[in-house]
Amino acid sequence: MNEFYPQIRQFHIFVALLSGSLFALRGAFLLGGARWPLALPVKWFSYAVDTALLTAALMLVTILPGAMFANGWLMVKIALVVLYIVLGVFALKRARTRRARILCYFAALAVFASVYATARTHQPLGALTYWFS
Repeated sequence: MNEFYPQIRQFHIFVALLSGSLFALRGAFLLGGARWPLALPVKWFSYAVDTALLTAALMLVTILPGAMFANGWLMVKIALVVLYIVLGVFALKRARTRRARILCYFAALAVFASVYATARTHQPLGALTYWFS
């Protein structure tokens, strides 16, 4: 499976950006009062994209050597992904007030940007690495 690493990595990056873009689009329209982001076909597409993303991530973890966990960036990325998911759920469904949904939406987008920066730099601090080095 090692020979497919570049293709799996590229697919993972593509699907991650697609997932983040879909969340940003759904959230923006939902906060604007649209109802289509809650429609079943849109939700199913979102679930399919996220399933593909998780599958590619698990494939990459099985390919990578155990030393990848040594410097901490991957663990930080995983923790940020969990935070992003929680904030996304609150932004789209669970928050009780409009203000809370808006705050969770923008916080989720900020966390998504942090996940992306951490993945690109392979550093636990992500983009902040450049400020502190």
